Amino acid sequence: MQCYVYASCRKPDAYLWLAKRDGFDVLPESLREALGKLRFALELQLDVRRRLPREDTAQVLAHLRERGWHLQLPPEGALAGANHPAYGAALHDAPGD
Repeated sequence: MQCYVYASCRKPDAYLWLAKRDGFDVLPESLREALGKLRFALELQLDVRRRLPREDTAQVLAHLRERGWHLQLPPEGALAGANHPAYGAALHDAPGD
């Protein structure tokens, strides 16, 4: 699957994976607001054989197929911002987790 990764300019180490380039229309409004401006980071071909350094490839692919997006947050405890209420609100509104 071809996928597109965007970095949040507001939330360090938060990345949004999309199944469609610039396909932001599938995102919950609360997630859009929490992430703020997004910067295109990379495009890649993703399949179950490809290992990702911080994410479970199968889960990323499942999220991309089911809802069109996947949110990659910093490892727990890596940043105090990971516990920010905006993350929780955005994730709470996210279907399919």
